[in-house]
Amino acid sequence: MIRIAFVGAGSVVFTRQLLHDILSYPELSGAAIALHDIDPERLQVAAALADHAARTLGAEVSVTATTDRRAALAGADAVVNMIAVGGHQATVTDFEIPAAAGLRQTIGDTLGVGGIFRALRTFPVLRSLAQDMAEVCPDAWLLNYTNPMAMNIQYLSTIAPKLKVAGLCHSVYWTVRGLCDIIGIPHDDVDVLSAGVNHQAWILRWQHQGRDLYPALDAAIAASPDLARRVRVDMYQRLGYYPTETSEHSSEYVPWYLGHDTEITRLRIPVGDYIDISAENLAEYRELRKVITDGGDPANGWESDAAEYAPQVIHSLATGTPRTIQVTTPNTGLISNLPEAAAVEVPATLDRLGIHPHHVGALPPQLAAPNRHFLNVVDLVVAAAVEGDPRHIRHAAMADPATAATLTVDQIWNLCDAMVTAHGDALPEPLRRSPLAARGGGG
Repeated sequence: MIRIAFVGAGSVVFTRQLLHDILSYPELSGAAIALHDIDPERLQVAAALADHAARTLGAEVSVTATTDRRAALAGADAVVNMIAVGGHQATVTDFEIPAAAGLRQTIGDTLGVGGIFRALRTFPVLRSLAQDMAEVCPDAWLLNYTNPMAMNIQYLSTIAPKLKVAGLCHSVYWTVRGLCDIIGIPHDDVDVLSAGVNHQAWILRWQHQGRDLYPALDAAIAASPDLARRVRVDMYQRLGYYPTETSEHSSEYVPWYLGHDTEITRLRIPVGDYIDISAENLAEYRELRKVITDGGDPANGWESDAAEYAPQVIHSLATGTPRTIQVTTPNTGLISNLPEAAAVEVPATLDRLGIHPHHVGALPPQLAAPNRHFLNVVDLVVAAAVEGDPRHIRHAAMADPATAATLTVDQIWNLCDAMVTAHGDALPEPLRRSPLAARGGGG
């Protein structure tokens, strides 16, 4: 019987989908599911969702819910991580303080100042989670959904190299679905190769029965001026390969767009978009809580084609069913022109033995270049946490393409000072020190 632990199960909208997908597999009947969250109310809602899903799908499962993380983890075969340290209010901070300094962001959960500080307040929880897993479920796979994905995976692989961890994100799946819709080809009929870094990977091959589909996309873009007014279509036309995240995300990882009013207008970039998304997520949770409290049916919202990866991993671990998904994993020569040990996103085969990343080789140089800029930021954020050096927070922000294209170095350092103060105790004590008081002086 496979045992699955959900950490951050209070992310109930996401938990609902994952539970539905897991329990839809007849082979996983009899599974033990342990739900954990630090918020008892959210945990109660998650438990009600699990109970409803099991009854609706006729699945024979054991479900427990606890605020004791070690109890939830004990004996687990797979651990699904969905934590959001600081919640909605921390997200608001990640946007409002940079905006006051003149820095535009759209999503702020992956790179940039928002991504940097989301990582720094998440790392302490990841460290303690890895320690708990080493003690109570050392053979379990940690399946991470928490952003910033690349920073989190690279941090975990640095501080807990024996941990079996994979980052899971559906961006490649939905990108290819969207591209197939544009040209009218069924998604299930295409062959795809994608690689790079999470939220900035690239569709290297996209074929239907051996036929390259990029010319069909070119024709569709030429026929639709409105389609061309997207950041990632603009990037595709200039770089030659389609990026795997939304235009909102993609605009934040390069220096070319957010610093220019004309580009924001030309490409319809929704500055500050994630504040509204976060607020909508909170409202959706409250509505779902009310439905459950009133005895209603919480099943609405399940997506039959969501294709989330964690249920597929768990099913393959339990049954040996082979399949291929995208994962974020340390670079062990998988992408030869990106840094060794950096967190990269590549295809991986699943089976009963686990997750097996594929060797991709070298990316086209114009794609590796922005990926390396991205990974420079990741590397410095991880260094800040591992070394306890507050200067590296500023170095990371200075290396960030969109931040460096907008602010002076004094403005960047002052912004980081303000962010450290605002997040306070959510950050490790060494990182709250003045960078001028850090070891070695100011350089």
